[in-house]
Amino acid sequence: MGTCCDWLSSMLPLLHSCPSHPTLMPADTQLRDLAISWREGFFQEIHNRFAGKEPAEDIDITHRRVLDRLLDERGVTVDAWDDAVRKKLVHQWHLQTPWPDVIPALQRLRDNGQFFLIVLANGTTRLQLDIAQSSGIPFHMLMSSELLGITKPDPAIYRKAMDLVRLPPESCYMLAAHLYDVQAAKAVGMNTIYVHRSTEDVELTPGSLGHDPLVDNYFDGRDTDVATGFMDVVRHLLEHNQH
Repeated sequence: MGTCCDWLSSMLPLLHSCPSHPTLMPADTQLRDLAISWREGFFQEIHNRFAGKEPAEDIDITHRRVLDRLLDERGVTVDAWDDAVRKKLVHQWHLQTPWPDVIPALQRLRDNGQFFLIVLANGTTRLQLDIAQSSGIPFHMLMSSELLGITKPDPAIYRKAMDLVRLPPESCYMLAAHLYDVQAAKAVGMNTIYVHRSTEDVELTPGSLGHDPLVDNYFDGRDTDVATGFMDVVRHLLEHNQH
C-alpha cells in the first residue's frame, strides 16, 4: 500500500458511502482527512510497537483500533457508524487499486528476466494475497512480517529476505515510498530507491528526500495523471544493469 497502490482512491468511495455525520462535513475534505489520519495513525502504531519491543499484531486489529480512536475523536459513535460499517472499512485495505505507473513498469522488469519482484512489507500474508489479487500487480513473491516473524524496520527482516533469495545486499534494491523503510534497508547495505507518492510521507518535501544520504535514487511519482515514477525507476534499473 502506498508505494504500489493508491489506497486513498480505493478507500474514499467506501467512506463516502457511509452514513453522513455532521462532524465529517464537508465530506470531500473531512473524509479525506480521516483517511490520511488513519494511514498516519497506523504507521505510528507500528513504530510505537517496534520501539516498545512489543510483538506484532494482525494489521486488521491495528487498523480497527486506529479507526475507532479517530471516529471517537470526531464524535462519531457506534450508533452512527456501527460495527458492520467499521468492519467493511477495515476490509477495504485488502482491496487496492495500483498507481497507473506500477503495472506497466513492473511487467517490463518481469519481461526483462533479470529481476525478481518481491514484496517485503509489514502485515499479514492474507493481506498481501488480497492486495496482489485485487490490484493485479505481477509480483514474483510476497514476504510479510507475519510470515518472516520480524517487523520492519528491524534490520533482521531485510537480512532474512536477502538470505531467502540467496542474494547479497549490493544486488538488491529496496524501493519504497516510506523514508523509514529506505533508511533501514540502506543500513544493511541494500541499494535504495525512493518513489514519492502523494499519500505517503506527506510532511516531507522532495528537496529533503532528494538530498537524504540514505536515498540513493529519488523519483517523483506524485503525478497520477501520467505513468511516471516507476517507469523512471525501470529506465534507471535497466540502464544500470547493462553496466
